[in-house]
Amino acid sequence: MVRIDFRRADAMIFAVAAYFALCVALRVFISPALEIDEGEQAFVSQFLALGYGPQPPFYNWLQYAVVEIFGVSLTALTVLKHLLLFLCCLFYGLAAQVLIKDRALAAMAMLGVLTLPPVFLLAQRDLSHTVAALFAVSLFLYGFFRTLRSPSLFSYLLTGIAVGIGLMSKYNFALVPAAAVLAVLPERDLRQRIFDWRMIVALAVAFVIVLPHAYWILNNLTSASAGTINEMKEGLSGGRLMQAFHGTLSLISAIFGASILPVVFFAVVFPFDIKRICLAESQWTRITGRIICFCLAAVLLIVLGLGATHIREKWLAVFIVLLPLYLCLKIDAAGIETTGKLKRFSIPLFIMIFAVLIGVSARVVTSPMLGSYNRLNIPYEAFIRDITQNHAIQPALVIADDTNLAGSVRLQLPQATVITAFNPPTPLAAGWRSAGPVLVIWRGQGEPEPAFSEAFRQKLIEGGVASGDIKPLYSATPYYLGMGDDRYGFGYLWVAQENP
Repeated sequence: MVRIDFRRADAMIFAVAAYFALCVALRVFISPALEIDEGEQAFVSQFLALGYGPQPPFYNWLQYAVVEIFGVSLTALTVLKHLLLFLCCLFYGLAAQVLIKDRALAAMAMLGVLTLPPVFLLAQRDLSHTVAALFAVSLFLYGFFRTLRSPSLFSYLLTGIAVGIGLMSKYNFALVPAAAVLAVLPERDLRQRIFDWRMIVALAVAFVIVLPHAYWILNNLTSASAGTINEMKEGLSGGRLMQAFHGTLSLISAIFGASILPVVFFAVVFPFDIKRICLAESQWTRITGRIICFCLAAVLLIVLGLGATHIREKWLAVFIVLLPLYLCLKIDAAGIETTGKLKRFSIPLFIMIFAVLIGVSARVVTSPMLGSYNRLNIPYEAFIRDITQNHAIQPALVIADDTNLAGSVRLQLPQATVITAFNPPTPLAAGWRSAGPVLVIWRGQGEPEPAFSEAFRQKLIEGGVASGDIKPLYSATPYYLGMGDDRYGFGYLWVAQENP
C-alpha cells in the first residue's frame, strides 16, 4: 500500500496522481453506459476534422489519437480526461513554484485546483473541452510566469504553445492571455517582456496551431458560435434593462458558486491571518489579481452585450482556476508561517473529493433505489447484445437519432461506422449507403416502444437507406442495475444494402 506523507510538499503530486487513477478505475468499473460528453467523444473520434461544431477541436483531436492507437473503449475515453486534469495540477504547481519559494505553499496552490467544482465534481460526471482548457490555462501560467521571471526563447515558445492549445480548447480562453498582457503593462520593470522580439515567435507559434481551425470557422461561423450563445440566452425575456439585471445577477451567482470553496478552504487553514492576507500585496498578487478581474470584467461586458441571462459555473472555470494561486501569493506576500498548514489543508480536501467521487460513482446504484434512473443505467450493452446475437453478420453502418446514442452504440460495435440522422458534423454527412447491413436505432424517454418520428422516417427515405414501407422493431431491455421489472425501450430496424 502506498502511504502519502501529507506534511511533504513533493508527496502531494503522488496523492493527486493516485486520486485521478482512482477516478479512472471507478468510472470504468461502475457502468459501461456513457454520459453526454463521453458519448459525443466516442462518436466524433471516428473522424479527424478541422471542426466539429460549437466547441474547438483540441480535445476531439486528442481523443481521436488515443482511439486510433488503443481503440475505442470506456477506458480510452476516461484516461484522456483524467490525464489532462492531472497535467493541469502538475503545471499549476510548477507555475506556483516559479513565484513562491515556500514549497508547501506552492503545493497548496496546486491542491487548490481540486477545490474547484468543475474539477472535483463536474469532471467526474461529464466534462471534456473545459478539462482541456483548464490544462491549457495551467500550461500558460507556467510559461507566462516563467517568462516574466527569467525570459528565454523556450519560455516564450512554451507560452505560445499554451495559447494555441487554449484557443483550440475553449474560445473563452482568449480572455486569459489578453488579460495577462494588460495586467503586466502597469509594471514598469516587466513591461519590456511584452515588447520583447521573442513575443513575435510566441504569437507565430500560437497562430500556426490555431490556423487550421480558424479556416474552418470562417466557413462555419454559425455552427461554431451558436451553441454557447444560445445557452447563455436560455430563458431570455423582458427588456434590455431586465436582461442586464438578470445576466449580472447570474454572473455574480456563478462567480460565488465557483470560488466559495477555495476561499473557505484557505480561510479554515489560516483563520487568524485573514486580515493580514487581505492587506498583503506584491507584484505577483497585483498581476494575478488583475488577470482575474480583467477576465471577469470582459465576461460581464459579453453578458451585457449579448443580453445573456444564464451563466454557468463551468464557463468561468478557466478564469476562477487562477484563484488558488492568487490566494497563495497573498499568503506568501503576508509572510505567514506555513509549518503544518499543508497537512491541515490536504487531509480535509482529500476527504471531501474522495467522498464526492464515491457519491458520484454510487448514483448508478442509488438512483434506481430512489426510482430515478440516470444515463449510467441505460442498458446499451444488453440492448446491442440482444439484437445482434442472432445475426451472423454485424452491421456495417449504424444510424442513430442522437449523438449520445450514436457514441454509446459505437462503443458496443467498434467495427461499424456510426452516424446520426440529424445535423451530422461535416465528415459524417456523406455516404449514407453502405455495403452490408444497416442498423437504425432510436429511443424516447425510456418507454417500451419509443415513437418512430416522421422526421426520422423521412431522413432515412431521403438518404436512400429505406423505402416508405418501414416496420419498426422494439426491444425493452432491463436497466443496468435496475429494480424489478423496470425496462428501457429502444426502437430499431435492419436494412439490407448492396453496393449502388
